[in-house]
Amino acid sequence: MKTKQKNNLPLIIGWRETVALPDLGIAEAVAKIDTGARTSALHATRIRHFERDGVQWVRFHVPHAGLAEAVDCEAPLVDSREIKNTSGIPEERLVISTLLVLGGRRWAIDVSLADRAAMSMPIILGRTAIRRRRILVDPGRSFLVAPVGKES
Repeated sequence: MKTKQKNNLPLIIGWRETVALPDLGIAEAVAKIDTGARTSALHATRIRHFERDGVQWVRFHVPHAGLAEAVDCEAPLVDSREIKNTSGIPEERLVISTLLVLGGRRWAIDVSLADRAAMSMPIILGRTAIRRRRILVDPGRSFLVAPVGKES
């Protein structure tokens, strides 16, 4: 009797990849894969905290930079954390949970909202976003997986 073998090969990605955050209306954006960063970050401006039906929410704007178009988003607030910025200085950031699509795979990740205007990419995927997902990062290559919606 034959048994089916599950394809357990890891997904190999480059140091930057095209991802989607469909819950936020972001169909395609370039993300930097940063295993040195613990928490993922999304470039956001006009961040406003509010309450809806007893639940804490956040409203924010994701500028055009690196995206097909700018989007205004709302999401339930998951946490407020002290996160070190790129200079190593701790700052208080709001954190949301959202769906990530990468290489035909989909899962929820926590994302901090930060001003990344001075950075080249609007999204950083930190190590907790890719941990335990059978993903390997090839730091010398880019765009190894098919863009969202173009998977075969």
